[in-house]
Amino acid sequence: MPKAMVIRAPGTNCDAELCRGFAQAGAQVELVHVEALIREPSRLDSADLLGIPGGFSYGDDIASGRIFAMKVRERLYAPLREALLRGAPMMAPCNGFQVVVQVGLLPGPDAGDAWPTGEPPAQSLALCDNVGGRFLDRWVAVEVEPSTVCVRTGGLFDQIPEEFRKDVAMLPVAHGEGRLVGSGPGAMAALTASGRVALRYGEPVNGSEDEVAGVCDASGRLFGLMPHPERYLEWTRHPYWTRLPAEVLKGPTPGARMFQNAVEAVSRAWSIA
Repeated sequence: MPKAMVIRAPGTNCDAELCRGFAQAGAQVELVHVEALIREPSRLDSADLLGIPGGFSYGDDIASGRIFAMKVRERLYAPLREALLRGAPMMAPCNGFQVVVQVGLLPGPDAGDAWPTGEPPAQSLALCDNVGGRFLDRWVAVEVEPSTVCVRTGGLFDQIPEEFRKDVAMLPVAHGEGRLVGSGPGAMAALTASGRVALRYGEPVNGSEDEVAGVCDASGRLFGLMPHPERYLEWTRHPYWTRLPAEVLKGPTPGARMFQNAVEAVSRAWSIA
């Protein structure tokens, strides 16, 4: 059974949901405080899957995810690098996305380039205040980028009949700093061309460049996004699930499917090895 490690911090509030997503997909889950991991980073060696959950880590003092990110960047980059190199998929929703972007883990090196062995990569994406300056807490339409290499979004809506995909292709968001911007003109287009843009909003949400909602690294295994798939593990979470047909409700939700895809990717790697 694959082992998933979920890394939390003071203020994290979606760790239980992230743990449940991994467990429902067939993984054994360990919830670890970031300070405990800093004291004993070798615990990462046994993790087959990783997760950094959403919430308000350290109260989002200074900026969303900033303190959590700096702790990871200064103390845990090397062991996380090793976990990524051996193929451990990582999911980082919402606050987790803010963390991995500030650490420099996303969008990561170009395909064929190596992760730096000393200092972490320089930050090249940022999650800024939403356009309008308001906290958003609602369900939004999402679309999978067709050219993405992300292992989590593969076949996300394939099992849904075409006439119901618009209703099903939704995820909840809850953030005040979710506007994704690149380091300069053309940065987001370059990520799209390299397959690292994984998910887009199907409607204007927070002002993100090109409506990008989620990004992966060149391997497709490290995935960060502002929406919360871990809050969409059951159909009863859908805002109008009672109007969805029985044929749709028989299969997994898109949120649950993201966790299943990651566990299946690990299982495939084991079978090849």
